[in-house]
Amino acid sequence: MDASQTPRPLTARRAGPLAGTAPVPGDKSISHRALILGALAVGETRVSGLLEAEDVLGTAKAMSALGADLLRDGDGMWRVWGRGVGGLAEPDCVLDFGNSGTGARLVMGAVATTAMRAVLTGDASLRRRPMRRVLEPLTLFGAEYDAREGGLMPVTLRGAAHPLAIEHEVAVASAQVKSALLLAALNAPGRSRIVQRALTRDHTEKMLAAFGARIAVEALDGGGEAIEITGEIDLVPAVVDVPCDPSSAAFPLVAALIVPGSDVRIPGVLLNPRRTGLIDTLKEMGADIAVENARESGGERIGDLIVRASSLKGVEVPPERAPSMIDEYPILAIAAAFAEGRTVMRGLEELRVKESDRLSAIVAGLRANGVAVEESEDGMTVTGGEVAGGGTVTTHMDHRIAMSFLVMGLASRDAVTVDDVSMVATSFPEFEELMRGLGAEFLVAEP
Repeated sequence: MDASQTPRPLTARRAGPLAGTAPVPGDKSISHRALILGALAVGETRVSGLLEAEDVLGTAKAMSALGADLLRDGDGMWRVWGRGVGGLAEPDCVLDFGNSGTGARLVMGAVATTAMRAVLTGDASLRRRPMRRVLEPLTLFGAEYDAREGGLMPVTLRGAAHPLAIEHEVAVASAQVKSALLLAALNAPGRSRIVQRALTRDHTEKMLAAFGARIAVEALDGGGEAIEITGEIDLVPAVVDVPCDPSSAAFPLVAALIVPGSDVRIPGVLLNPRRTGLIDTLKEMGADIAVENARESGGERIGDLIVRASSLKGVEVPPERAPSMIDEYPILAIAAAFAEGRTVMRGLEELRVKESDRLSAIVAGLRANGVAVEESEDGMTVTGGEVAGGGTVTTHMDHRIAMSFLVMGLASRDAVTVDDVSMVATSFPEFEELMRGLGAEFLVAEP
């Protein structure tokens, strides 16, 4: 959502227990990657369960502008006919990624080693987010770029005509940066080696292997890993069944834990160990979360979550867990607000460069609703208990802030209002309908 669009406030208030089945949408991270790798393969890739939210649809439009053919067969059912590694065409329009940092940064990687010029931009929020962290290492392959001061969008990226394989250690714990470099390495002759000292989401590595890339992952002494990938290898098309997004499942999950008497099933959720940090933390807090029907699909573990209302206790969350749950800290903060005692969260510097300064936005929202919280440069400490509510939360165009504080309103003493929910469609367009189906009570607030 751009700043020029009309805000849509919404109020959540306490009602009865939540109950039923919550079918959350497909995983956003895997959806982006399925479209991009399908466009880089030779032949037809079939995708089912694709998240059809604004962020992912923006990536679909970008891949079409880069020459791939995409066809929507039905709800979440897509076919992609790719152009092969190095075969993307120079777009004749600006690539607009809306609010999606993932789509923008991954596509930068995909075009950085193909001789072309592409202009990438986004909405007001995305134009404030740092891109230098991915653009600078892409220059090692031979790419060049122009950007606004600070490496901000709009960005003009000129792909390398004669790309070079690289060896590089990623400076920040970012799956987006790592993935962009792996995608760029696909068209660089020889073997590239990407090192990360903190483990991040590994969906790109898993999916590259499924598409036939020559890729190997080596654990490093002292932590982290090195990923080696051989360039100029043809990718083969794949069949991708996208599991349900654990980052979206986090909202009905925490709502069920904090609303007394609730009992909710969330089917088919991705349970990749690098995405289950929130579940691990909530269990440490005393959450009643069970996994049923555990199975594997496309190399990823999935299962049905059974969640029942629980009495939570504050914990200290290990900083090294942050990369596995960086998008879930807003909703974890809500759980912490209802937990007995103090919950300490550190290692959250990355939250300051999300859709908003997400860390400050969380703290401000908690304080507006009577929750005691201390903010530090890299984290926060929440002292929980009964939540008064009654406040209005400024979302800063951040979908996760909006959904998290609506969940708070379902269990707080007084209702909670968020100033805008328009941007929720970027990741979870079904959020309101799904939550109402479980028994949540949302009221349209006056702007």
